Amino acid sequence: MFTGLIEEVGTVVEIPTVERGMQLQIAAPHVAKGIQLGDSLAVNGCCLTVAAHQGSRVIFDLLEETLERTNLGTLRSESRVNLERALAADGRLGGHFVQGHVDCAARVMALEQNKADQRLEVELPSEFAHYVASKGSIAVNGISLTVSEVSPESFAVWIIPHTRAHTNLGTVRAGDRVNLEFDLIAKYLERMLDRNVVRTQRLPL
Repeated sequence: MFTGLIEEVGTVVEIPTVERGMQLQIAAPHVAKGIQLGDSLAVNGCCLTVAAHQGSRVIFDLLEETLERTNLGTLRSESRVNLERALAADGRLGGHFVQGHVDCAARVMALEQNKADQRLEVELPSEFAHYVASKGSIAVNGISLTVSEVSPESFAVWIIPHTRAHTNLGTVRAGDRVNLEFDLIAKYLERMLDRNVVRTQRLPL
């Protein structure tokens, strides 16, 4: 479990093809200090397992499902990625509950400057639109953000200078793909309501 509060912006060193598939190697001097083999680390909001650790370099194995569902397949050498270690049992929950299970990667439609802040508009796939509500929480590239606007085809969030300076949103441009994870509570609520509807339909008349 994560909170959507980014600890460090790492730099992709290389993404070699190995016998098991693809590897992702990231330089992360801060996070790497306390990392252990087998630990979970959210990379652009995607929960990955540490496969190897060499000094300041953290290495992950990437599955085909991960490459298809997230924007990790678009990374290149020198790409910047958001990193967050799993929430400790006695840690502060400053963002919202983020599982690290990316639902989809969606296109950035616009990034507009408004004084010191930026308005980020992201495409909203129709199959996930019902999970998004104004003033609700959403994880964008692993960052816990508050939805400010919702339309049938997109949603918007506001990016303050601190977030832009301490995440990789400072390098995002229109047309880029960002990872989205929708609110966990909304997903469970949908599941419970669906189950209740089925039970109601089965009740004898």
